[in-house]
Amino acid sequence: MLYIMRHGKTEWNKIEKLQGSTDIPLNEEGIEAAIAAHDKYKDINFDVCYCSPLVRAKKTAELFLEGTETPIIIDDRLKEMSFGELEGVMGYFNDPKCPINNLFTDPANYIPQGNAESIEHMSERALSFLNEIAYPLHNKGKSVLIVCHGALGCSIMSHIRKTPLSDFWSNLMGNCELVKLL
Repeated sequence: MLYIMRHGKTEWNKIEKLQGSTDIPLNEEGIEAAIAAHDKYKDINFDVCYCSPLVRAKKTAELFLEGTETPIIIDDRLKEMSFGELEGVMGYFNDPKCPINNLFTDPANYIPQGNAESIEHMSERALSFLNEIAYPLHNKGKSVLIVCHGALGCSIMSHIRKTPLSDFWSNLMGNCELVKLL
């Protein structure tokens, strides 16, 4: 089995401040959601968890897997998409003039600004992880949990579900939502 979970909520999620690869911790709501997910899914056993190196994902994985013997392995390829100097911007989703807005409204035509990461680069990272880690373990009958982020999670699910880039965000998970992929 292959499962994926998005990290719990942070203060930046709450106020709609663009996070990307900025390392923001969980807020109290995010902590509570991870604990609630632990209780909700306690009957699912995972052989291994692969996790983003960012603290919001690591803490979610730790809380979600607390009391289990599931190892948590950090993989840099699971880090959230970098938005460069636009990280920390507010109002990006509702402001068509914001340079990052088209990532969310028209991902197929997104052109990264400055030192922001392209969707293609993030997609390559996600596919590399799937091909080198997730698929081989799944094929051996292992139950694998991936704990990551919104855009990176969409990228992983887009590969598996063969979602066109224009529908990229249709794969967005809620915070601490567990999705069975395979």
